Amino acid sequence: MSKKQNMAIDFHDNMILLTRKYLKRKIMCPETKFRHHVKERVHILDLLKRTVENGESNSALLIGPRGCGKTTLINSVLKELSSLKSFKDEALVVNLHGLVHTDDRLALKDTTRQMQLENAVGDKVFGTFAENLSFLLECLKSGDKTQSKPVIFILDEFDLFCAHRNQTLLYNLFDVAQSAQAPICVLGITCRLDVIELLEKRVKSRFSHRQIFLFPGDTSGSDQPTSAFDDRLKLFQHLLSLPDDENVNETDQQYEDCKINPQFGARWNEYIKSLTENMTMVNFLKRMYQLDVSERSFRNFLALVISSLSEKHPKLEVNDFVEANKFFHQDDKVLTLQGLSVLELCLIIAMKHQTEIYDDEPLNFEMVLNRYVKFANQNSSIQTVQRPVIMKAFEHIKNLELIQPVGGPNTRVEKEHQLYKFSLGWQQIADAVKNYPELPTEVSQWAVSSLQ
Repeated sequence: MSKKQNMAIDFHDNMILLTRKYLKRKIMCPETKFRHHVKERVHILDLLKRTVENGESNSALLIGPRGCGKTTLINSVLKELSSLKSFKDEALVVNLHGLVHTDDRLALKDTTRQMQLENAVGDKVFGTFAENLSFLLECLKSGDKTQSKPVIFILDEFDLFCAHRNQTLLYNLFDVAQSAQAPICVLGITCRLDVIELLEKRVKSRFSHRQIFLFPGDTSGSDQPTSAFDDRLKLFQHLLSLPDDENVNETDQQYEDCKINPQFGARWNEYIKSLTENMTMVNFLKRMYQLDVSERSFRNFLALVISSLSEKHPKLEVNDFVEANKFFHQDDKVLTLQGLSVLELCLIIAMKHQTEIYDDEPLNFEMVLNRYVKFANQNSSIQTVQRPVIMKAFEHIKNLELIQPVGGPNTRVEKEHQLYKFSLGWQQIADAVKNYPELPTEVSQWAVSSLQ
């Protein structure tokens, strides 16, 4: 092979690796471009604009199931507002997350940091949470509408803040918003449809009761009257396409180390376009969309497909998507079973036989132990282990929640006799046994054997 041919191969291999890197970032990095829900987006944009430009105080909740685009909507609105000089120079955005800020003290401390009030605090020592909160609120309330900086509070996983003691933070934020002493907007994001019922009466009375709902797959208000699946097909082509020119625009700065040859990019994009016209591919994507309309889930799936690209596999075939889908939707419990030790899997099989023989009656450790010991004694190749080791394996299965305890928390019995409900199906065990690496033949046969 000539030197020129070797260089051509190296160039092509390098382009494939850069393509994989570029597309993974493009698929997995959060976007601020928002599709659909135009009316809801305009509503939130108007609320935040009025807070920044007119000094109004507002509060609202953005409610919708996970993956429907709530956070993306907020990010797109904030990005649009950041282009306004009044917003960029004057407004403050405070982001709080219920999974991170698990109590009001943590939330208040991070609020102080994000509002850049550390210098105002200085060497002051606050004896109690109430004193610290009072000082922060005075900073918020200082001045009038024309002098105070507008502050936008984004509370992600809003329902978790409702679990904080006395809901002190929520009460005071809503109180400031209602009294209009300082221009603030409190915007909660949650997937709980009943979130209003989680608020205490005194908090609820200070909330505006403005609720904005998002639903997945809702294309109402779109600029183009296309079907929801047509939009998914366009998203498929967009996420798998490469830049086909040498210029990198502002939104592509994060891809500077993934410069793609324009000619290669053009050929790649033509091929991706041909996939969107392939009826087998289209029907496959349509079935996927009917089962799950979540864009986040779709992006995760595409990231898995892109991982199959390599020097030896330089092109995405329809079969790559089909195979990735099998793995992507694999039963979590089956994967858990495949990660167990042989002893633990044997105990699972013993539980299966026990529940089949006794018509799904609850089981305990002694029952499972007796059935496992009987099997081990009948098969000389199965290594005998001591009772404490078997108990530890049983407890690991319990901790993985593959069995569920029967009886209330006040039930006091020895752990060997605690009853459990077996929560696995026959097919799940069969699939795990089939794909378990180097599983002893006796165990495989025991798993599929008749009742014993």
